[in-house]
Parts: sequence; structure tokens; C-alpha cells
Amino acid sequence: MIIDERMVTYINSLDTGHTPFLENLERTAKQDRVPIIRREMQSFLKVFLKMKQPKRILEVGTAVGFSAVFMAQYGEADAEITTIENYEKRIPIARENFENPASRPHHADPGRRCRSLKTLDGPYDFIFMDAAKGQYIHFLPEVLRVLDKNGVLITDNVLQDGDVIESRFAVERRNRTIHKRMREYLFELTHNEGC
Repeated sequence: MIIDERMVTYINSLDTGHTPFLENLERTAKQDRVPIIRREMQSFLKVFLKMKQPKRILEVGTAVGFSAVFMAQYGEADAEITTIENYEKRIPIARENFENPASRPHHADPGRRCRSLKTLDGPYDFIFMDAAKGQYIHFLPEVLRVLDKNGVLITDNVLQDGDVIESRFAVERRNRTIHKRMREYLFELTHNEGC
């Protein structure tokens, strides 16, 4: 991790927790080794959702639905959330989590499920990218196509716990493609006038 572990512990100590449904979903995901957003990102998203109050949200990378349920619970009651997942085994689990009445305190639907970015019509005022890190660079053109001109794109873990600054030879061989593509993604975000 690139920041002091004590700082992370402090930030996480300020978190007030979640609904029992989300706490259980987070615990289950961790037990099953399903990657979900860290507590620090959860705290950031709570503040972001409260400040920006997005009405049309797109999530790229559903996994078991934790982030979509999280945004449904902490976002606006009338927010529309569309979520995309390509890993077939996780889709039924996410769907089950979305359909659980405990996942929707605001009576909001935590996700219109979709299989492809290319089939979507924008604009979305908030896009949360948390899918396969090596695919971000490939998703970017379609994400930008559906992002509102005043919209916000938030991408989870772009610094890869600090690995992104390392030489490609310092990164484990099996992670080199992801490392290369994440660096391309960050370069594109910072140098493309359309971003």
C-alpha cells in the first residue's frame, strides 16, 4: 500500500458502518475472495454521493453487487443504477443480492443489468469503474461516450497499491500486462482532451 497503514486505520475508524445487509454482503464477499471496494473507497463514495447526488449511475464491474447496493443505499432514493458484469458465475449472485428487499431501503432498484457498454445510451452523470483492471483502457472510449459532459468518472484502485509507479520488471510477470494497460489508461486520462 502506498499510504501509511496507520492513516488507513484512522480513516476507516471514522466509518460509521453499514446496514446489516451490506455488512453481511461484505463479509461473505471477503470469505469467498470476491474483490469489493475497500473501506476507504466506501467512505469516499459516501461523501461523493452526498455531495454530487447523481441521478444516473453506471457501474462497470458488478461482481456480487456490493457497490451497486452500496450506491443504492447511500445515493439518492430516485437514482437509476445500471451495472455491467461479464463474469457469468457472478451475475446470478448479484441478481439475488439486488432482489433482496433488505438491499433497497429507499425502494430504489440497485441495478438495471446490462452485458455490454456498447448497448448503453447516455448520458450518465456518474460512472464507477471497478472491473478487470487490464480492461480499463479498452472500456474508456465507450465510458467517455456515455459520460455526461459534466459527469464524473471514478476508477477504483488505479495506482494498484503503488505498483503502477514501478518498472515493469519490478512487477510480477503475471501482472505485467495489467501494469502496462493501467499505465496506458492513466496516460490516456491525463492526456486525452476528451477526458
